[in-house]
Amino acid sequence: MDDRPNGVSATMAALVARDGARALVARATAWRHAFLAAPGARWALFVDSPAEFAAALFGAWHAGKHVVLPGDARRDTLAALREQVDGMAGDLPQGLQPSATESPLQWPRLDARETWITLFTSGSTGAPEAAPKRLAQLEAEVHALEQAFGPTMPRENRLLTTVSHQHIYGLLFTVLWPLAVGRSMPVARMAFHEELVAACAEDRTPVVLVSSPAHLKRMPEALDWAATRGVVRAVFSSGGPLPPEGASDVLRHTGVSPIEVFGSSETGGVAWRQRAAGDDRWTPLPGVAWRLQEGFLAVRSAHLADDDWQVCADRVLPTGDGAFVLAGRADRIVKIEEKRVSLSAIEQRLQASPLVREARVLLIETAIGTRVGAAIVLQEAGQSMHDGKGRHALIAALRRALADGVDRLALPRRWAFPQALPCNAQGKTTEAMLRELLRHSIPVARWVEADDTSATAELDIAEDLAIFDGHFPGAPVVPGVAQVDWVMALAPQRLAVPPRQRFARLDVLKFQAVMRPGAAVRMALDWQPASCTLAFRLTSDAGSHASGKIVFHPAVS
Repeated sequence: MDDRPNGVSATMAALVARDGARALVARATAWRHAFLAAPGARWALFVDSPAEFAAALFGAWHAGKHVVLPGDARRDTLAALREQVDGMAGDLPQGLQPSATESPLQWPRLDARETWITLFTSGSTGAPEAAPKRLAQLEAEVHALEQAFGPTMPRENRLLTTVSHQHIYGLLFTVLWPLAVGRSMPVARMAFHEELVAACAEDRTPVVLVSSPAHLKRMPEALDWAATRGVVRAVFSSGGPLPPEGASDVLRHTGVSPIEVFGSSETGGVAWRQRAAGDDRWTPLPGVAWRLQEGFLAVRSAHLADDDWQVCADRVLPTGDGAFVLAGRADRIVKIEEKRVSLSAIEQRLQASPLVREARVLLIETAIGTRVGAAIVLQEAGQSMHDGKGRHALIAALRRALADGVDRLALPRRWAFPQALPCNAQGKTTEAMLRELLRHSIPVARWVEADDTSATAELDIAEDLAIFDGHFPGAPVVPGVAQVDWVMALAPQRLAVPPRQRFARLDVLKFQAVMRPGAAVRMALDWQPASCTLAFRLTSDAGSHASGKIVFHPAVS
C-alpha cells in the first residue's frame, strides 16, 4: 500500500483540506449518503462527467460498495450486467442518484486491500470480460505513473481527454492519478480535434492530453495546429498501437512526441515508449518485472492480483537493455467445419496488400454456417479500384491476394469497407462493432444526380449483403420489404425527407422483376414536399424491380 498522504486511498481526506475542492467533496458526500442508504454490495456506476464520476466513485467506496464499471451504457451491455450487480447508479435507467443530504462526514483512509472495483476488457478480441481489482493494485499503478512521468509534468495544467474513465486507462490517467497528486481533472471528454485546437487558442495554460491511437492517427491537416505549440506539454496514448506516422503527426502538429503506454485491463500498465526515429523499444514501468516465456511476454508487478507471473498474448523480443519490442500477438486459431484457421494470418495477408490500410477479420454466422467476415479500410489504390471498377472487382482482387495461403473455406464471405474502423470511447474497435458493421444490409449508393426534389443513384447489390442470409439458400433474392427499406434509408442522404417515425403508408406499390445479387440497380427518387410523398423506382437491365410512393405524416407545427 502507498503510505504517502496523497495516495489514492487518502484522496478524500486530502480533498477536504485542499482549496478549490469543496464542490467535489460536497458531491462525494451526497453520493456517499445515497450509497449508505442503498442495500446490496455490488453497484454498477456510469457517469459521463469526470468530476461527478469521481464524486460518485469515492462516495461508493467510502460506503463500502464494490463498484462495477460498465464500458458503456448500451442496452445489451446493461442487460448482461444486471445479474452481476445489486443496483445501478448514475446516468443509467432508474440509476441511483446522490442524496439531498450533504451533512458532513469523516473521510478516513480507505483500506486498499478491501476496496474493490471491477472493470471490463474492451471486447476487441471477443466479449468483454470482467477484471476485478483491489484499490491497492490501482494505487500501485498510480505510484508507478507518478514516478515515471510526474517529474516532467507541469504542476499547473489543464487535463484534456478523448477517452472514457469507464475503462482502466481513462480511470487512472484522468481521475485517480490527478486526484492523488493534486493535479486538475478534465471537465468533459472531447470528441473532436477542433476542441483541442480551440482550447489551446483560448487559454495558454499548459495542457496534458490523454488520448488514444484512434484519435491521434487522424489529425486533420486543415486545422490551425500552431495554436497547440507551446501549450500542449504532454500527450499520452494507450489502447492499441499508435502507427509510426501517427506518432510523427502528433510531434509535427503539437511539437510534443507522444508517450505511449502499453498494458491491458488484466495486467494494468506494463511499459512505455516515446519514439525517436525508428526506435520501437518499450521500457518497463517502475516496479514491473518481465521475462520471456516460450516467446511470449510474462509480467509480474503490484498491478496484478498476486505475485505470480502472468503470461500475455503478446510475442516480444528483448533488446538487451532491459527493454523489449513487440513482435505480434498470439495466433487467433479458430475452427471452421473442423478445419483450423488462423485469423491472424488472414489479417496479415490482407494488410500486406497495397490496396489495404487496415484489416480486421472475425467469425460471423451466415446462412451456410460459421464463416469469416472482413472489415477493410482501403489505401488510396484500393479506394480507386472500388470507385472505378466496383466492389466486386475489389473483393475479387482481395480474395486473389489470400488464395495462395488461405483455405478456400476460410476466405471472407462478407466484406465491409468503412472509411475508418469504428471505435468506442476507449478508442478500441470491438468485435461487437465489427459484427454490426458486417451485418449492414444496405447497399452503397453512388449518387449521379441530385437537386432539392429529385435524386438518382446507382446501387451495387453485392452478394455479401446480410439481407441474402436466408433469402434464399441456393437462389438469393432481395425481398420487396428490403427494397422499400433501402429507399427510406438512402433517400435522406440527398433529399429533405421526414424521419421514419413520420411514415404513414405506401401507395401504388408494385414489385415486378426479381432483384438478385450482382445487379446494378438504378434508384430514381422524386420528393413532393407539398404532399409529403416520396415516389421511387428501382430498375436494372432486368427491368423494373419496384416502384411506389412512400407517404409521410406532415410535420406538426
